[in-house]
Amino acid sequence: MKLMRLHLPAAVDNIVLHEEPEPGPPAPGEVKVRIRASSLNFHDLGVVTGRHTAADGRVPMSDGACDVVAVGEGVKGFKPGDRVISTFFPLWQDGPPSAETMRDVPGDHTDGFARQWANLPASALTPAPKAWSHVEAATLPCAAVTAWRALRVDYQVKPGDWVLVQGSGGVSVFALQLATAMGTRVIATSSSDEKLERLAALGAEVTINYRRTPDWASRALEATGGRGVDLVVEVGGPGTLDQSVAATRVGGQVSLIGVLTGSAGPVATGQIMFRQLAIRGLTVGSVANQRDMVDFLEGTAIRPVIDSRFPLEDLPVAFEHQRRGRHFGKICIEI
Repeated sequence: MKLMRLHLPAAVDNIVLHEEPEPGPPAPGEVKVRIRASSLNFHDLGVVTGRHTAADGRVPMSDGACDVVAVGEGVKGFKPGDRVISTFFPLWQDGPPSAETMRDVPGDHTDGFARQWANLPASALTPAPKAWSHVEAATLPCAAVTAWRALRVDYQVKPGDWVLVQGSGGVSVFALQLATAMGTRVIATSSSDEKLERLAALGAEVTINYRRTPDWASRALEATGGRGVDLVVEVGGPGTLDQSVAATRVGGQVSLIGVLTGSAGPVATGQIMFRQLAIRGLTVGSVANQRDMVDFLEGTAIRPVIDSRFPLEDLPVAFEHQRRGRHFGKICIEI
C-alpha cells in the first residue's frame, strides 16, 4: 500500500511516500478500512512542522473517511461496505474530557490517515453522513466537531443568538454553517473582502474587514444594538482575544479554540470580570459529540466548503498551500 511518513527533523519536505504491505485481517474489536480521503487541519500542520512532537516515521493526518472492508470478532455496529469517519480523540467516548482520554490522536500520538489501509478499533469510528462523499466526510472529525462543541455542547446556542466567527478556515466556516442552521445570527470577520462576500453567501448577516476596522468589537456591538454577541468562536488567540472580549455581551462566552497569533499574551482580566464572561478553552470533542453532530447534519442541507483537493503523494504541496493561508474552507487529500 501507499502511505506517507514524516521523518525527523519535522518539515514539510520530510514527508516521504513509502510502499509497505497492506495490513492483514482485523483483530478482535477492530475494523479493517480502506481509507479514501483526509483533510488538513492546523494541528496537522503543527505536527509536520515540529510544533507538536511526533515520532520519527509517523504517518500524519488526524482526519480520515473510509470504507469498512472487514470486521473483527466481537465488533457490533459496523459491517463491510459501511462508510465511516475517524475520531480525533478515540479514547474519549463520552462525558467530560480528561488527561487519560485525550491521548492516541491519529497522526500525532499514533499513525494517522495518510495511507491506503488501516486496522482500527471499532470504537474509534463513527458513521459518515449517508449522502456525503468521502472527501466531504473527511472534513468532519477535527474542524466540524470543534465547531459543534463550541455551539451545541459547551454553550448551547439558541435561535436568535448572535455568534461571531473569525476568518475562513475550517472551524470558522463550519461554525458559520452550523450556527446558521441552528437559527442564530452570525457576524464574520476577515481581512479579505472577497472572502467576506463568500461568508455572507453562507449566511453571515454582518461581515467586518478587520484590517480596515481594527476595532471590530465596536462594529459588532453596533450590529447587536450595543448588547454584544452571545458567543465568540475565537481562533486567533492573544492577538484577537481582547477584541473578542469587548464584542461579547455581559454573561456571554468566548470559546478559545485557536492560537493563530501565538500561544501566550496579555489578558484583559478587568473586562472579563466586568462582563462576567466565560472563557472556555476547547479542543475538538468526544466520540459521542461526533455521533450527535452527524445525526444533526443528516437533517440539514449543509455541505462542507472544500477549497482544493490533492492526491496522497502531493501531501507536502497541500501543506504548503495551507501554510500560505489563502485557502477558504478545507484542503482535502484524495487517497
